[in-house]
Amino acid sequence: MKSLNTTYRNLIPFLFALLLLTGFEGVAAGKSPMDGIAIKGYDTVAYFRAGKALKGYETFTYQWHNLTWNFLTKENRDMFATSPEKYAPQYDGYCAWALTTGQKAVSDPEVWKIYNGKLYLSCSKAAYEKWSRDIPGNINKANTNWLKMKNEN
Repeated sequence: MKSLNTTYRNLIPFLFALLLLTGFEGVAAGKSPMDGIAIKGYDTVAYFRAGKALKGYETFTYQWHNLTWNFLTKENRDMFATSPEKYAPQYDGYCAWALTTGQKAVSDPEVWKIYNGKLYLSCSKAAYEKWSRDIPGNINKANTNWLKMKNEN
């Protein structure tokens, strides 16, 4: 019995340290998953204009939703500044599939889809595949969960 108590006493500090090391980012709605840099520095306008995921530059940035958005060009930055809702990914860039289950996951900007004029990001190819099986239904689920998460803060 003493060895079991010793194990638990040693395990609890280890788990607490692990939590501190991994951080609390992405836990609450509206918190940035990447130290205030939106979608890991990728240019959200490039998905629409170039049809691919491209990293932006710190030279061309814009502040929106308490995040810094990076862009490839001044033109892309200005397009975003004019109408950020048009170009910003849904759910502040969190994984669209994870939101269907009521959870948040940091997205991989290389795994994405534009559907009905809106940008959706996924945390992995596997998550994207699940989400793609019923895009309209999964968007409805994610939208409902996202509203709940945002209203809880």
